[in-house]
Amino acid sequence: MDEELEPKIRARAEADDLRGAATLALEGYGPEILGWLVATTRSHEVAEEVFSMLSEDLWRGLPSFRWDASMRTWLYVLARHAHARYRRSGFEKRRRPLSELSDVEAAVRSKTRPWLRTDVKDRFRALRDELSEDDRSLLVLRVDRRMAWADVTRVIGEEGEEKKAIARVRKRFSLLKERLHRRAQEEGLLDRS
Repeated sequence: MDEELEPKIRARAEADDLRGAATLALEGYGPEILGWLVATTRSHEVAEEVFSMLSEDLWRGLPSFRWDASMRTWLYVLARHAHARYRRSGFEKRRRPLSELSDVEAAVRSKTRPWLRTDVKDRFRALRDELSEDDRSLLVLRVDRRMAWADVTRVIGEEGEEKKAIARVRKRFSLLKERLHRRAQEEGLLDRS
């Protein structure tokens, strides 16, 4: 992750260059968020539609964003909310993009699609696909995205006092790791020596 990205995005937003701030945010964080959506939803089409909704939400919400969290964390939260709306509404793919950032969205999608495939990776991916959507999301945020516990807690929407919410998420993650470890051993994916 580019440590200079957050200050660049914020500087553009504070200079009233909202298009520039949104473009930097989507170019910088879009590929990882779209990858998370694909891993969570197990569908490129659904992930792309949710990503489009996220882009619109970013565009609409950026003027009132208060920087209580990082832009990265906020984008994940927007993605989670967009995905929840998508699931509730039975949303169908729009014929024309509403976002002013549709060119940026398309560029992010084209960079994110290639997947490396090997037999072992496919078998691990199959184990991941057995998980619930919420567990896949937790796994990707913490392991693949190396997100801090406080940010993971915000993104997945764990309610309550921060320290207790983080403790609950960490416990859930620990149980998830144990369950995955057992399944990987059962599938012969781990060296048992």
